[in-house]
Amino acid sequence: MTPQPYHVPRFFLRQKVTPFTNKYVAQAANPDGSEGQVLAFAQQKRLAFKEQVTFYADESKSQAVFAFKARSVMDLNAGYDITDPSGAALGFFRKDFGKSLLRSTFHIEGPGYAGTGQERSQLVAILRRFSETDFLPFHFDYVSADGQPLLSIERRWAFRDKYTVTVQDPRVDFRVAAAVAVAMDALMQR
Repeated sequence: MTPQPYHVPRFFLRQKVTPFTNKYVAQAANPDGSEGQVLAFAQQKRLAFKEQVTFYADESKSQAVFAFKARSVMDLNAGYDITDPSGAALGFFRKDFGKSLLRSTFHIEGPGYAGTGQERSQLVAILRRFSETDFLPFHFDYVSADGQPLLSIERRWAFRDKYTVTVQDPRVDFRVAAAVAVAMDALMQR
């Protein structure tokens, strides 16, 4: 397997909540597990009719580096295209509404791979649906059709949302993994 030019084996995603937007910072994981280089910043407007999130090189938002955008407005099985700044396709993901009623499920595609991600724990999935607590961690594992791991997203215990994203398959571009992690955070809060 040839690694993608933007393959990052492990990174952290941290959410900052502001009155009208959710802001996210993606940082590479250092070999010792500490937070390293900032990889991207993103901002998601709440209550947007058509979900679109742009990732930037820094907080000044002067240089867009990738984005994802919903294909349609208010579709429960909406698909999201992930693109580079020129609009070239990097990948695609969608929530599987039917399977997500009891256990959230997403599908992901990129050059040379496709897979499904699902909440790791059925018990936590059920508890999250029937309790008012927002602190329960949730973990997702994405695997290919033949069961090979693609990536995992784990919510860490914290006051604000923090995630560790591990990308096991070198074909999965960092930009795809980061877009999916941000979208899952935003979609899981609805």
